Amino acid sequence: MKTKLYVLYGGKSVEHEVSLKTAYTVIQSIDESKFEIFPIYITREGIWCSLDGLSREGLAMNDLIVQPTTALAAHSIGEVLVKQMSLPGKKVVLPLLHGSNGEDGTVQGLLELLDVPYVGNGVLSSALTLDKAISKQLLAQAGVKQVDYLVYRHDQWLEERSHLLQRVEEKLGFPCYVKPASLGSSIGISRCTDKQQLIAGITEAFQFDTKIVIEQEVVGREIQVAVMGNENPLASLPGEFIHNHRFFDFESKYLDKQLTMSIPAQISEATTVQIRQMATHAYQVHGCSGLARVDFFLDEKGQLFLNEINALPGFTNFSMYPVMWERTDGTSYAELVEKLIDYAFTRHSEKQSIHYSR
Repeated sequence: MKTKLYVLYGGKSVEHEVSLKTAYTVIQSIDESKFEIFPIYITREGIWCSLDGLSREGLAMNDLIVQPTTALAAHSIGEVLVKQMSLPGKKVVLPLLHGSNGEDGTVQGLLELLDVPYVGNGVLSSALTLDKAISKQLLAQAGVKQVDYLVYRHDQWLEERSHLLQRVEEKLGFPCYVKPASLGSSIGISRCTDKQQLIAGITEAFQFDTKIVIEQEVVGREIQVAVMGNENPLASLPGEFIHNHRFFDFESKYLDKQLTMSIPAQISEATTVQIRQMATHAYQVHGCSGLARVDFFLDEKGQLFLNEINALPGFTNFSMYPVMWERTDGTSYAELVEKLIDYAFTRHSEKQSIHYSR
């Protein structure tokens, strides 16, 4: 009997379109002799919609968008659970929800309550990795080298604006980067070279979050590493994008047709060993399972700084994460998805041994 694979995508997030691209690629790549696919589209308003009668032949990405039959999120979730996820047989959930309301532990909490295996990080590790401010504190306690940064809440900005601006100038200087604390795909991020740009960047970042991170700029290269596994994770060969952008923003990542990947990245063997070790260490510090991508800065002096860890990295055929694994050990896209599903079943099986009564 085939394993029932429930693919969650879309979501109440500014990364909605990124999720659609990921889901489309995964659905096209899954081995239908092993899996029965149940696509579940979540609208921008949080409504869950089943996609009935999926046919991959001639499938376009827009075909994955479903019009909701209800206006209530709770009712729609219940309908999906009763109609599809209660079906008998072996099942696993593949949450492909980037950003808030999906990558932050919320959906993972629901899946834990349902006691169903799911791919990727659990509740705590999802929440920790998405919140850049908390993640940085955790990495600092673990002795991981990072760039200088400051964290501010929106209420602090409203009450202490002049003081906050002065602190940024004194501690970080210019250029610096302003980021929403809990968001990905470079959305809401600004590179600021003076005070006016800093004010504009902070204002924009607070449109997407109530907490922001401001970081010192590092002149150098951005190196990425793909990590996979549960208790004993593996790290891929490092990779980097070759581009001419001073700031690698959303448009640069997803719309620039001139981007090229360098995998493995042209760095020394010693740096390669160090970066892979740092990546798996950061992965374990956050309690990650399944997968994550760890991003670094390599400055002109050869110093490594951990930038951030992404618990659900871009996952299309042209995304760095799957390509790094293909270049590392020959793992194909479809094989990679199946490995991640196996890790999900392993983690779920191990949790069944936990006692909930004395």
